[in-house]
Amino acid sequence: MEHGNLVNVVDVEATCWEGERPPGAVSEIIEIGLTVVDLEARERVSRHRVLVRPARSRVSAFCTGLTGLTQAEVDGGLDFAAACRLLATTYGAGVRPWASWGDYDRNQFTRQCRATGTRYPFGFRHTNAKVVFTEAYGLVRRPGMAQALEVAGLPLEGRHHSGEDDAWNIASLVLRLAERGAWPNPLPRRAG
Repeated sequence: MEHGNLVNVVDVEATCWEGERPPGAVSEIIEIGLTVVDLEARERVSRHRVLVRPARSRVSAFCTGLTGLTQAEVDGGLDFAAACRLLATTYGAGVRPWASWGDYDRNQFTRQCRATGTRYPFGFRHTNAKVVFTEAYGLVRRPGMAQALEVAGLPLEGRHHSGEDDAWNIASLVLRLAERGAWPNPLPRRAG
């Protein structure tokens, strides 16, 4: 498979709180969901879950209720720098185009890499799938992922706010957009 046919669809979950953030705590990535999409074959070819151990915050009860993740689970995860290296070496993050639903995920990686001195794992070819979807469907407001699935007539698979499941569902939306000819990185047409 060539890198040009593959897109990494990424969704992260981060530490969060109901109301005020505890003093000294920062929002940190605790789960990276990644689904690899083959645009040419029009299929999701693999799904991955990387748990990340936060260094400056803890998983709140609110966060567990939202994501299903517990502090004990993420304590067994990789540190952030190791997770970024894994994305780059195992999942071709620096060479494959990537997509997320909105800019939150890209911004969270940018902030956390800057704050920790970690090398940013992704290349520059990022697509905000939410913007593409909104334009392709002629919507006035940008929908959340679950609402977009409804608009597209696709099922919500798994648990909403699970990075792994959300990446899988966003990948389904990317494929629907590709089917409609709306995905911005079309493959070159083959002579035939």
